[in-house]
Amino acid sequence: MSNPMATYGAELRRKRLEAGLSLAQLGALLHYSKGHLSKIEHGRKFPSPELARMSDAVLGADGTLIALASRPRDARLDDETPDDGVWQMNLSLDGESRFHPVNRREALTAASTSMLGFGLGARGMAETAGEPTALDAFRALFAQLRNLGQTASPGAVLPLVITQTHVLRDLASRAPARTRDELLVLGARFAEYGGWMSQESGDDRAALWWTAKAVEMAAAGGDHDLAVYALVRRALVTLYREDAAQTVELAHRAWSDRGVPPRIRGLAAQREAQGHALAGDRDACMRGLDRARRLLAADPGAAASGLGSRNLPDPVSMVTGWCLFELGRTRDAAEILDAEVARIPPEALRSRARYGARQALAHAAAGEIDHACELTGRLLPLADVVGSATITTDLRRLARVLGRRRDHAPVRELYPALTASLRPAAI
Repeated sequence: MSNPMATYGAELRRKRLEAGLSLAQLGALLHYSKGHLSKIEHGRKFPSPELARMSDAVLGADGTLIALASRPRDARLDDETPDDGVWQMNLSLDGESRFHPVNRREALTAASTSMLGFGLGARGMAETAGEPTALDAFRALFAQLRNLGQTASPGAVLPLVITQTHVLRDLASRAPARTRDELLVLGARFAEYGGWMSQESGDDRAALWWTAKAVEMAAAGGDHDLAVYALVRRALVTLYREDAAQTVELAHRAWSDRGVPPRIRGLAAQREAQGHALAGDRDACMRGLDRARRLLAADPGAAASGLGSRNLPDPVSMVTGWCLFELGRTRDAAEILDAEVARIPPEALRSRARYGARQALAHAAAGEIDHACELTGRLLPLADVVGSATITTDLRRLARVLGRRRDHAPVRELYPALTASLRPAAI
């Protein structure tokens, strides 16, 4: 069996010599030491994903070096979806919240208690649920919870989202047929958002479970579009696992479905582009971004549906910057991300921290260490507030890049605060 480190090292050396570069010259372009690259070329060290992508871009390897550096993925996402049941958030006496499965009777008891609090008890529930004001109140609550998710940790948001999902599902079971579908579809939106907050808390298993429940509820309410959007959500899980092939596969299935609205297909095309970028396929990535822009432009008012981000003025440009970083084109990525992060609304703390981390990472990888430290210092308080596992993923990558420059004064000053932020997201 071939040695992956030796295979990668030999190909890196071959590409370097073809480009007419010495180890020192390549190191200067990549902002890595000659000694580090020598260990990789001699098969004594495996490259980080960042180094593989940057090397691929600098040496014009067309994804070859990225593919050689990719570790095989044994488990598929379908194998990890939890068994059926009910999940909810419990707060213990010591003040620590825990997300775990419970049986259906416990969940319905909690839901009934919540309904009484809303004045929607079992007696007369169907008539009350049929009033427009009841649905309007839940829709307003959903909008408020999405806003809260931008300024608070998942631990503050998930219990409320989960409770209202159970409430809406139980209300639907007692409502007249005319309003049952509306309640189920709205409940599905709560469940889908619960899946996103679960992923933000670092619990992929719960994220998949809630996404599956959202699909079931939406289908029962006559909305089959959410089943396609669920593929986009699942592709986000695989993206953060750096599984390019499955990200592309899931997203491609979604945008290929011409029976769903253009916004869902556009969001899927964006995700597929990110998967291609992760795999080092620049041409396929750019085609995906062009497709996403056309589709999203065809459905400009659909952001109000609650699917996808509402806080990015130009989501395709932001994702382009994201993709260029994965393709190793760090300076181009930094330029685009500088412009787009500046356009995020000040109150959207989660979005500012999420894309700000990628912005700082791009500058650090491009060798602009002082500016990267300045950006990181500004975003760490935001990251600490929103408690995001996905943001922490990029902060870990940033810590690895900056860690190579610990002799640099701004890095030494920043590093304690940066490492303190690398704790598991609060649940």
